[in-house]
Amino acid sequence: MKKPKISIAGCGFVGLVNAAAFASRGYEVIATTINKEEADIINQGKTPFYEKGLDNLLAKAIKLNNLKVIEDNQQAVQNSDITFISVGTPMNEDKSIDLSYIEKVSEEIGNGLADKEEYHLIVDRSTIVPGTTRNIIGKSIEKMSGKNPGTDFGLCMQPEFLAEGRAVEDTFFPDRIIIGEFDEKSGDILYELYEDFYKKHLENCPILRMTLESAELVKYGNNCLLATKVSFANEFANIAELVENVDINQVMEGVGLDYRLNSKFLRAGAGFGGSCFPKDVNAIKSWAENDGYYPKILNAVLEINKDQAYHMIEIANELIDSFNNKTITILGLSFKPDTSDMREAPSVKIINKLLTEGVNKIKTYDPKAFHEAREIFEDKIAYCESIEEALKGSDCCFLVTEWDEFKNLKPSDFQKNMKDPNLIDGRRIYNFNEFSKNLNFRAIGRKALKK
Repeated sequence: MKKPKISIAGCGFVGLVNAAAFASRGYEVIATTINKEEADIINQGKTPFYEKGLDNLLAKAIKLNNLKVIEDNQQAVQNSDITFISVGTPMNEDKSIDLSYIEKVSEEIGNGLADKEEYHLIVDRSTIVPGTTRNIIGKSIEKMSGKNPGTDFGLCMQPEFLAEGRAVEDTFFPDRIIIGEFDEKSGDILYELYEDFYKKHLENCPILRMTLESAELVKYGNNCLLATKVSFANEFANIAELVENVDINQVMEGVGLDYRLNSKFLRAGAGFGGSCFPKDVNAIKSWAENDGYYPKILNAVLEINKDQAYHMIEIANELIDSFNNKTITILGLSFKPDTSDMREAPSVKIINKLLTEGVNKIKTYDPKAFHEAREIFEDKIAYCESIEEALKGSDCCFLVTEWDEFKNLKPSDFQKNMKDPNLIDGRRIYNFNEFSKNLNFRAIGRKALKK
């Protein structure tokens, strides 16, 4: 089949990874952003944020001359056959979903289709509450273009399941593809695109076709269940800390071996963050509440997650009694390793809480997230260039993100650099017995050993 020309509205985490992936496999891709500086950076083959593997993938796409980033969605639509919507759907102040970017880009797509004779497929990949694809995207395009869905343009909703830190791998090797379709023709075109893009991988990757609204809710169901597993593990971690010799890692390993479950997302820690779980759980919760249903489980998931970051501060208070005139180190700022994303990161909650408690010397180190951290905290905290610099003269260290370079640290690294070696392992990456014997050490999901 002749490869369709693709346009992608949005150059964020999902949009840019998908644009680079399609371009690397020979598709002509036009991506759009409202940020001219961002467009210039990407067109030079550089990424505006860190995501593992994306630098090389983008460089390949640019070298093949298959990817161009512009600021005009109408132009992008007029020069492509399929348009993917990958714009942000952030939270409003009341925690509900903000669909303003969806509304704007839908109108621009409609304007682009107004003078176009050829059939065009629009595929939403942004996370949106049920009914949005049909009632906002579809109707906005219909209104602005004067054309009819199903006849003049197709409409699909394909939720993305990319995990930050491994988004490139997840793009090329998905575990399933969900196609929500306005009609059979729309779904057939998207199905054929993926037959060509994935080829043999589809032998082990199911494709499910369903209504637009079902596909929209699949995404929320997926993320809410994963978030529930994290908060469930953290609830049990707090219970485990009541009893000596109980290790939450061992407990969740045993739970995860049940054939009806698995151990993924049952690791206790400082809580979940990022662009998906907090936003999506809040969005579907608010959407349900607006329609008269109060989701008790989702409220508990969010409450446990909020408290989990503060629990690390409670542990620190037990170790050092008071934060007065103390120097605190935060190792890890991004919400997870292999990404620079700090949205809803536990580190942000911890640092903000420490600042409100009057801690005026906070030293931080993260391999990739310094730019994002400076935008949030400006000069309120110190940004160190090495682990050693961050630990130097510190009274207490919070291990918040499990970057690989932190996993190799030994008790001696903390002893020789810190003023007072107190360490809280918020990601359970250190040997509990070894570190407990050599440091004032605490870990999520373990009761402190008696000295």
